[in-house]
Amino acid sequence: MLPGLVTFLQDSLLLPKADTVAAGAHATAAVQEIKLWDMIVKGGPLMIPLGILSVIAVYVFVERFITISRAGKLEDNFMPMIRDHITSGNINAARSLSKNTNSPIARIIDKGIQRIGKPIDNIEKSMENVGKLEIYKMEKNLVILAIVAGIAPMFGFLGTIAGMIQTFFNISQTSDITLSTIAGGIYVKMVTSAAGLIIGLIAYVGYSYLNAQIDKVINKMEGVSAEFIDVLQEPTK
Repeated sequence: MLPGLVTFLQDSLLLPKADTVAAGAHATAAVQEIKLWDMIVKGGPLMIPLGILSVIAVYVFVERFITISRAGKLEDNFMPMIRDHITSGNINAARSLSKNTNSPIARIIDKGIQRIGKPIDNIEKSMENVGKLEIYKMEKNLVILAIVAGIAPMFGFLGTIAGMIQTFFNISQTSDITLSTIAGGIYVKMVTSAAGLIIGLIAYVGYSYLNAQIDKVINKMEGVSAEFIDVLQEPTK
């Protein structure tokens, strides 16, 4: 009797049935679902340069990260062996070790070994010049990340402004305007701004991280260089 009463109330009072409510909820969820690829496609032509900028940023970050990581690596026994060779007067062995070690720090030490016998100031100056060159090599193309971090949000805002202009132009050309039509046009045009900000943020974080890694390598260079100068000032055996 109770199910029949419920059916009667739904029919007489026009109450929505359970399957109707479920279907409506499913339809609403389907309408509200936003697919990432569809949003990217609807973002407009400016999504193409934004995509290119993102690929460039990822490539530069990975390439520089590998290079800087390699630059900071040095065998733990490198300086002790250099110290032993120099203090024992075996300069050729020290030179051979530094030349056969593929590291910016080793190249700085190699330049110092080549200048042994000259005043300490001249040795330090020569090593400093090599250090500047090695730092330049590590920082090569790093400015690209800074450029991407700066211009990606601008491209995004440009895409949004262009899309808003087009949306309001379409509004001015027709009288059949609904709130959903306006909102749909606006949120799609803001995709470029979101993409530009995300790309710019990632590029900025990558740029800052790589700079911090370079600073660590520079500190290591300075420490090893100071240790080498101390070795030269020790009496030979």
